[in-house]
Amino acid sequence: MIQASAVLFDFGGTLDADGLRWCVRVHAAYREAGGSLSLEAFEPYFRRSDRLLEHLPGIRSMALRETAVAQARILNELIGEGPPLDVMRTAERFVEDTVTVARRNRPLLARLAARMPLGVVSNFTGNLDHCLVELELKQYFTVTLDSALVGVSKPAPEIFRIALERLGIPAEGVWMVGDNFEADIRPAAALGLSTCWLAPLDRPEPAAGVATARLASLVDLPAVVG
Repeated sequence: MIQASAVLFDFGGTLDADGLRWCVRVHAAYREAGGSLSLEAFEPYFRRSDRLLEHLPGIRSMALRETAVAQARILNELIGEGPPLDVMRTAERFVEDTVTVARRNRPLLARLAARMPLGVVSNFTGNLDHCLVELELKQYFTVTLDSALVGVSKPAPEIFRIALERLGIPAEGVWMVGDNFEADIRPAAALGLSTCWLAPLDRPEPAAGVATARLASLVDLPAVVG
């Protein structure tokens, strides 16, 4: 494996879950709170709620818990069928799971940050830093790029180039770790970064030979990046 000079991470699904998208996790919380839609039926509502959330007044000052409640409220309005969504129960379950994984990952990030610069490159809603602070993760990162603030989103290569410029290092030796193969892995690999795809082992790999490495849990990352 290539010795790392820096590591970039995705946020949602990577730093806060071992390869599980927010949609999947919010849907699980929604079902526990009494929701009846399948994941397939739920996903279009979730995607629409993401777009609306980015333009919600005050979103850029919200941390994770407040963001989760706001999105659950938007989903409740969008779905609008059957019994009302238990907004607080849905949000709290999602946040509890996120906090658990973030707490588990802090020692890993602390060890890596002591050896090299770390960064976050995320398609987010303008409040990434507030969420990282609430999860007690922000202190480990030299750079954090939130697509809503940067003005460019993954998989556009420019957002990765901006991260490299802010770190002040070339692509060689930099790793990108993410759960979204098309948004995180493929574009980073095309720029010459080493890549680590974080995904459950039962998830088929979209293309062979693109990702440098694959992990089912972020805690195993040190063995990959050296």
